[in-house]
Amino acid sequence: MKLALIGYGKMGRMIEEIALSRGHKIVSIIDVDNVDDFSGEEFRSADVAIEFSAPTAAVDNILHSFAAGVPVVSGTTGWLASMPEIRKMCEEGKGTLFYSSNYSIGVNIFMSMNRKLAAIMNRFPQYAPSMKEVHHIHKLDHPSGTAVTLAEDLIAGVDRIGSWSEPEEGKEIEAGTLEIAHERRGEVPGIHTVRWESDVDSIEMTHSAKSRRGFALGAVMAAEWLEGRKGYFTMRDMLPELY
Repeated sequence: MKLALIGYGKMGRMIEEIALSRGHKIVSIIDVDNVDDFSGEEFRSADVAIEFSAPTAAVDNILHSFAAGVPVVSGTTGWLASMPEIRKMCEEGKGTLFYSSNYSIGVNIFMSMNRKLAAIMNRFPQYAPSMKEVHHIHKLDHPSGTAVTLAEDLIAGVDRIGSWSEPEEGKEIEAGTLEIAHERRGEVPGIHTVRWESDVDSIEMTHSAKSRRGFALGAVMAAEWLEGRKGYFTMRDMLPELY
């Protein structure tokens, strides 16, 4: 299939390498210095565009792609306040988007485990949840999009937890609020930990990425799955077909 890449940093280059190794063709690469190429024939010829850019650019990149009639696989986080508008466009037939805060197959298995454990813990009020994510120093947003997804899934499954917040110095987390701590160090690809604490024990789940390659491979697999489909999709739509 013919792919366009939007964003050509470390992730974009890794996606290019994996896509070529799987027999795909890169017909257009758009970065900050050539955004006019959205209107070019090369970009318009793409079957799918894979977008990993910056939070401030993601919405415009997606809208430009919609205008060119190119479906988008997006992995950029930090822009989800605009998601209702984008999703509505997809539902109205004005674009096609596959979105995930994390394309790692392992992370998405971890997310499924998080939802199942949350459903169990809904019946055990003696356990209080918390979360921590660790990423490389270049990551701009916090908490990570993956942590937010994990938090939203946990909140949906646990009646006594109604919101999440990041810790503030000198301020205790209110009852019914999930704390999400973050740390930025070195070149860590991503570590996410969900912890359930009681007076007598604790239960902890952790996913630790060894490299960004798993994210890039998942994004290419999502593009392969998306070809020919229309609407709004997530990893929950694709994963059952991989089991």
